[in-house]
Amino acid sequence: MVSLNLKRVKKFFYFMCRESRKKGDSMKFLKNDMKGEDTKIFALGGLGEVGKNMYCFMHKDEIIITDAGITFPGGELMGIDYVIPDFTFLKKNEKKIKALFITHGHEDHIGGIPFLLQTVNIPAIYAPNQAIGLINKKLQERNITYKTLYTYTEDTKVKFKHFTVEFFRTTHSIPDSHGICITTPNGTIVTTGDFKFDLTPIGPMANLHKMARIGERGVTLLMSDSTNALNEGMSASESTVDNALSEIFTRYKHKGRIIIATFASNIYRLKHIVDTCQRNGRKIVTFGRSMETNIEISIQGGYITNKDIFITAEEANRMPDQKVCLLCTGSQGEPLAALSRIANGTHRQIKLKPNDTVVFSSSPIPGNALSIARTVNKLYLKGVEVFTNTSLSTIHTSGHASQEEQKLMLRLIKPKYFMPFHGDYRMLKRHADTGVLCGIPRENTFVCGNGDVLSMYKGKITRAGSIQAGDVYIDGNRIGDVGNAVIKDRKIMANDGIVVVIANIDSNTNQLLGKVNITTRGFVLVNDNMELLKKLEDISKGAILSKCKNHLNYTEVKSEITARLSEYIYEETGRKPIILPVIMDIKRNKKEPMKQS
Repeated sequence: MVSLNLKRVKKFFYFMCRESRKKGDSMKFLKNDMKGEDTKIFALGGLGEVGKNMYCFMHKDEIIITDAGITFPGGELMGIDYVIPDFTFLKKNEKKIKALFITHGHEDHIGGIPFLLQTVNIPAIYAPNQAIGLINKKLQERNITYKTLYTYTEDTKVKFKHFTVEFFRTTHSIPDSHGICITTPNGTIVTTGDFKFDLTPIGPMANLHKMARIGERGVTLLMSDSTNALNEGMSASESTVDNALSEIFTRYKHKGRIIIATFASNIYRLKHIVDTCQRNGRKIVTFGRSMETNIEISIQGGYITNKDIFITAEEANRMPDQKVCLLCTGSQGEPLAALSRIANGTHRQIKLKPNDTVVFSSSPIPGNALSIARTVNKLYLKGVEVFTNTSLSTIHTSGHASQEEQKLMLRLIKPKYFMPFHGDYRMLKRHADTGVLCGIPRENTFVCGNGDVLSMYKGKITRAGSIQAGDVYIDGNRIGDVGNAVIKDRKIMANDGIVVVIANIDSNTNQLLGKVNITTRGFVLVNDNMELLKKLEDISKGAILSKCKNHLNYTEVKSEITARLSEYIYEETGRKPIILPVIMDIKRNKKEPMKQS
């Protein structure tokens, strides 16, 4: 079923076990065991964070999982490509796993699947149509063969010994988004996935009737999307964005090219842009790998039907500007994304023109406002017109529910207990408060963290200890090889640089040969700091000679060099660079004259 790199997998688990031992993080799982008759609910990701969603449900000898996402690292995780959940618990309970269910095809819900399959045996994956296409693409890119990937619809019902799984359609920024209803021996659990309530959506309406029917049957626990829990009111309808973008196309119909930056994963937005371009007689050029992938899969899935509207950059350069629309990534000001390179003038195929109009059909993700502002400023300097999402111009709306929509979900499902998920702590806390406003007793709300376990027994839910849950870093093709110590070193090198000390020692005579060489990177400019570097050479020489008097121990020599240099450098510069002593053992011929500086 799955082709595995067994050596890599073993290395991965050795690392995780080692890190766990270092932290003293033991499996405290299950204070309230109910003799194994209770149903356990816990998250390996998605609580206290926006991303890395992964939620597990266990009853006796069965585990089912919903979603397996990634999160993208912040600037503090230098060199890290992705962050995935810690799969240690799942590996230890591998035989209990029955299936993985995917709510929709966004990265924070499916991005971890290739790494999960390289680690744990997953008997089956169930996903909606759009997500299936995206998952298959990911597996192909990593040369993973997986055959038991099944498509579900709203009418699908999957039964196991202890669990029955059903689905209901929701509205989100990507087609085929679903919530999941899980029936267990101890009660019913509803997990919403990502959702909003849009009464005039681009795609199908959310199935409010089925949600209400599930609520009437009786729901023990609701797990609901908290991303926009801090936002009052209702989120804007996608049709509002539709109208705003259509107005821009009409206003600049005869002016020049329209360049639109948006999230590649917002398939409904892409569909509208395609339809608008078709009405206005414009052809589309796509830039950015993720944009091209999502367009390709949307065409294959039938969500975008007019594939002839897409042309190459070479074809676009031969067409009148008013007949072209550029659709690209970079709505968050990412340095290497297509729009950023266009703004910088470094894009190989596209150069800005004064008559161009640039549209940011997105809102800043927290932390990205500065990079977006830089990109916008560069665009203005090029003389182009720029539209961003403001209170006066709605050219983007979120795919996540605001407070009033969250209240509607609570009223439809009518749960006895409530656990907010998919958000950082302040979002979870505010969503829990919203649940209390909707009549859920405060003691029946659970603001949990990753690894916290809830026990459901005969319709009653209590806290029940915790399991191991944390972050695992993906660095290139390596899984879990990079730990906190490596990240710390990378931060030091980024902030303070590195000092390399190179010395040759004759181990036969315990004597220093030649002078000590100092090389620095990211510390000081050599030509401007010759006096400082000469002092570092002298200190290193003194440290070596002090240790050469006795029996030579290279470890002691390196430690002495590091200690003396660290103290001096900090006193002189206030910096703490990484100091890397390199000792070369040179065994001279006894007849060769000795040279020592």
